[in-house]
Amino acid sequence: VYTITSPPVIVGDILVSGSAIGDNVAVDQELGVVRGFDARTGVEVWRWDPIPRSPDDPAYDTWLPEQVAITGAANAWPPLAADVDRGLVFVPTGSPSPDFYGGERIGDALYGNSLVALDAATGKMVWYQQLIHHDVWDYDLASQPTLVELERDWEMIPAVLQATKTGLIFTFHRETGEPIFAIEERPVPQGGVPGEQLSPTQPFPVAPPPLVRQAPLTPDDAWGPMWIGESACADLIASSRSEGIFTPPSLEGTVMLPSWPGGINWGGIAFDPKNQIAVVKPLDFPGIVALIKREDLSAVYESGKFANYDFARMIGTPYGMRRQTMLSPIDIPCVAPPWGTLAAVDMSDGKILWQVPHGTIEDSAWAIAPNLKLGMMGVGGPIITGGGLIFIAGAIDDYLRAFDLRTGEELWRGRLPAGGQATPMTYFLEQNGKQYIVISAGGHHMFGTTRGDYVVAFTLGKPKKKFGW
Repeated sequence: VYTITSPPVIVGDILVSGSAIGDNVAVDQELGVVRGFDARTGVEVWRWDPIPRSPDDPAYDTWLPEQVAITGAANAWPPLAADVDRGLVFVPTGSPSPDFYGGERIGDALYGNSLVALDAATGKMVWYQQLIHHDVWDYDLASQPTLVELERDWEMIPAVLQATKTGLIFTFHRETGEPIFAIEERPVPQGGVPGEQLSPTQPFPVAPPPLVRQAPLTPDDAWGPMWIGESACADLIASSRSEGIFTPPSLEGTVMLPSWPGGINWGGIAFDPKNQIAVVKPLDFPGIVALIKREDLSAVYESGKFANYDFARMIGTPYGMRRQTMLSPIDIPCVAPPWGTLAAVDMSDGKILWQVPHGTIEDSAWAIAPNLKLGMMGVGGPIITGGGLIFIAGAIDDYLRAFDLRTGEELWRGRLPAGGQATPMTYFLEQNGKQYIVISAGGHHMFGTTRGDYVVAFTLGKPKKKFGW
């Protein structure tokens, strides 16, 4: 499967596009090439492969030659970002194929799972920073890089923020790639399946702190509104491997927290330049992933014991894979809520200003259940207005909401005819002097939200109180 899921960016006369590739099919999947086209003629001007195929590339020696020749993916499927003034395109790459076993791509797998700055005119790499070494968790860089001006010592620094599925935000100088908040290599769990060679460390920024849980789960962490659900979750946790973030996939099953959807996914970061505040929607629920010996894959799949799991063949490796969101028998995540939040981070010092539950159970629970504001999963990003309002849909209830940038207080919500798994936009219409908030409401099969094909617009009235600082 090869598609384009995000719009291209344009710098000068060059149109740049990434691609999306079906995960976990095989080692030798489609190439994750980023392409630059002449915007007027459509002729391909350059192409950049996030897997270094040529011995002339300094990263080539970090791969085994026979493996780098056939490995695919590492593609950039989320939106790219363009710095027109500097002629740069920022590319967030994903995992080389396949996602959950790296024995056929030994090494850190450069330039996968990296933020890469390319010269838009030539496709030449200017700098890169790898944010996940040797990914075996499907921790693609799924968010668009966000270009901001950060104030440091009375000076404005051109920066790029990159949110990750691990619930972290990395901050770099746009021109050099140097971290603005230092990055530490910290030891992570080891002991992968036979054939695996894990990275002993992973990069963590010293700030901001993680916006999701990253600690090991124990049976005492199991949660559920009914005893039978909590008990089933406790048993599942007890029978699985859970040593915190970056616990490798295992034959018995590994708890992934955060799970492969995130952390911070496609919706990315909104930024208020006046107050230096970044706003994101983190997801905070576990998944479980298990590798299956190749000779046992068909029998496990046909057994019916894992009917609700996704299976993948990962052809070319000794293993297949099964995975599922870690849910109780009544389809509720096995850890206490919130499972989705809205968070504001002061990027002047990297501290969390506030973090609040985002979303209710209105459209996902039985009608007799009270409409609890637990904080729900979903995907879709925020925007921030000049008046200090955050607008976001994204949760699995069908609402667009407005929040106060200062406090995280929910100020308004508007009902949508379908799930708002999109990022809203805003514009001002001079003819009538009104500001509009517009969102595409189409729903999403992954989250089970209401499906539709709507574009919905709201207008902003005069504020009852002044927002700002």
